[in-house]
Amino acid sequence: MLKKSLLIIFLILIIDQVLKIWIKTNMYIGQEYNIFGNWFIIHFTENEGMAFGMKFGGDYGKLILSLFRIVAVGAIGWYLYKLIKENTDKLYIICMSLIFAGAIGNILDSAFYGIIFSESYFNIAQLFPAEGGYGSFLHGKVVDMFYFPIFTGQYPNWFPIWGGEDFIFFRPVFNVADSSISVGVVLLIIFQKRFFNNPEKEKKENTDTKEVDVTA
Repeated sequence: MLKKSLLIIFLILIIDQVLKIWIKTNMYIGQEYNIFGNWFIIHFTENEGMAFGMKFGGDYGKLILSLFRIVAVGAIGWYLYKLIKENTDKLYIICMSLIFAGAIGNILDSAFYGIIFSESYFNIAQLFPAEGGYGSFLHGKVVDMFYFPIFTGQYPNWFPIWGGEDFIFFRPVFNVADSSISVGVVLLIIFQKRFFNNPEKEKKENTDTKEVDVTA
């Protein structure tokens, strides 16, 4: 299972990084291509590494966030290796491999893109620019490109907070690494009983049930 896990991680990282590098070297921030009408769009944007493009405490916050993510990925990697060594459920290992690969994919952006790319605002970024990149180590931005505004509408006036405002579904712009993490998490939720069932507890419950039946 180790080879399969490494293959999954390798393929996701290659696809994720090749696509991100192509986007950075062929598009500028805000540029987009309609793939299937107005509901599947390649839209180039970048974020600081948090959900919905939020920032966390400026440069120091970005550094803390990047370091935290590296530690978290290290923990996931150790846990994945432990699962493989213990010959755990194969589907569970696949789920963790997907999450691990996606997390590494986005960390690579944060760690190195600020060093190897110039800015993408109003022009296409250069790879390894002579004057240096737009940021330093661990201060890069995560590249996103998949945008699915499947339908748009307006919240009714009586709707709390957003009443009368326009809405788009699905608004977030994401990448291959995000998709890998999401698929892994969704599979964990769907098959949680299979993954997290306690054999000892189930055995005890079955034994107690048999004793009750005999007593009756």
